[in-house]
Amino acid sequence: MSKALQDKIALVTGGSTGIGLGIARQFINEGAFVFITARRQKQLDEALAELGGQASGIQADVSKLSALDTLFAAIKAQKGHLDIVVANAGGGELAALGAITEEHFDRTFDTNVKGVLFTVQKALPLLSKGSSVIITGSTTSAVGGKHFSVYSATKAAVRNFARSWIQDLEGRDIRVNVLSPGPVKTPGLVGLAAPDQQQALLDGFAAKIPLGRVGNPDEIGKAAVFLASDAASFVNGAELFVDGGEAQI
Repeated sequence: MSKALQDKIALVTGGSTGIGLGIARQFINEGAFVFITARRQKQLDEALAELGGQASGIQADVSKLSALDTLFAAIKAQKGHLDIVVANAGGGELAALGAITEEHFDRTFDTNVKGVLFTVQKALPLLSKGSSVIITGSTTSAVGGKHFSVYSATKAAVRNFARSWIQDLEGRDIRVNVLSPGPVKTPGLVGLAAPDQQQALLDGFAAKIPLGRVGNPDEIGKAAVFLASDAASFVNGAELFVDGGEAQI
């Protein structure tokens, strides 16, 4: 049986854990070869041990342009082109208005906005005709979040990237879409709370979701497969919420 991403070459930044790892896993299940990045070599090695021979890992901090140059030079040398780019690397920390520091702002915007921008821009020379760019957004761009305004603002920014870039890329046959998860059980999400409060955090999120639970990384990965595949060949500039209905009510 033909697989949705058979013989495609993909990059998933921040692909060593959480949502990124879920996307990489589902891409491989559908026949793709996947490059993943991580800032920490230990996490990268652990992810590659799970993903197997259809994955390659490159240590990179996407907020550093020199690291992105090294990343894309390695991809060009190994495979020559890309069919799929998932600009997923990102993160956030809780900080209420009045307690936000310049360091917190810079760290979050450097990874979540600057990193996304230059990941996609530096990937352009490698992108083949008919390729797909997926930006990981968040329901927080639409609904906001207490103590999470800086993170939420970064996700609103990358949502507009897609709206603008599809105009910049007119005639290139490159699609750009945003995949916006709701709360997903990942190390990054549960890490926002102390160990003895993590289940309460997840339960609190679940109570606000019509499906009554948080998501898991493989569910986000399956939605990413759709956006990356030919099934979404006329989907461009869209935002796909994978959130159990959270942002729809």
